[in-house]
Amino acid sequence: MFGKRVLDLLIAIPLIILCAPLWLLIAIWIRLDSPGAAIFRQTRIGQKGKAFTIYKFRTMVPNADAVMRERLEKLKAEGEFDPECFVFQDKDDPRITASGRFLRRTSLDELPQLLNILNGTMSVVGPRPEVPEIVSEYTEEQRRRLDMPPGITGLAQVNGRSELTLSETLVYDLEYVRTWRFRLDLWILFKTVGAVSRGR
Repeated sequence: MFGKRVLDLLIAIPLIILCAPLWLLIAIWIRLDSPGAAIFRQTRIGQKGKAFTIYKFRTMVPNADAVMRERLEKLKAEGEFDPECFVFQDKDDPRITASGRFLRRTSLDELPQLLNILNGTMSVVGPRPEVPEIVSEYTEEQRRRLDMPPGITGLAQVNGRSELTLSETLVYDLEYVRTWRFRLDLWILFKTVGAVSRGR
């Protein structure tokens, strides 16, 4: 785990410095594309179930978080919410802005999470941090994904990403937790470069 933390810092610090001009250009584009802040902040659940604030470039309309919460509550009230089949990222989601579609496709919206790596709330590789409403529906077995620090990329991200249902994502995340070795992180990083370059 010490090696994992060292790898995180060796990746995050240079990227923050090198990408600073790009961050500025993206922020300007987001502000011109739609009203609201360029950086999106949201509460997510990290290692050992601890809540933290995640940073991303905003890819949705300003009230998207409220829309998502309303959607979850409606599904629960109607008895149609199944955490194992729920897909958070819908294709042609009307909440996503024009700039947001490009940022998501290229994964540039994840760049501010380098700050999360810097403050130790995230790692480069690990299960993606989920919102509290989803985590509250986890079974005891599914909560094992919280045993590792959350990551920007992970086993699920290089095996389908948003094309996976929550159930399929959980299978990959639990496999990652059960079989984690330092070399697994290196393999996932290698696969991530290829996936991002192909827009997947």
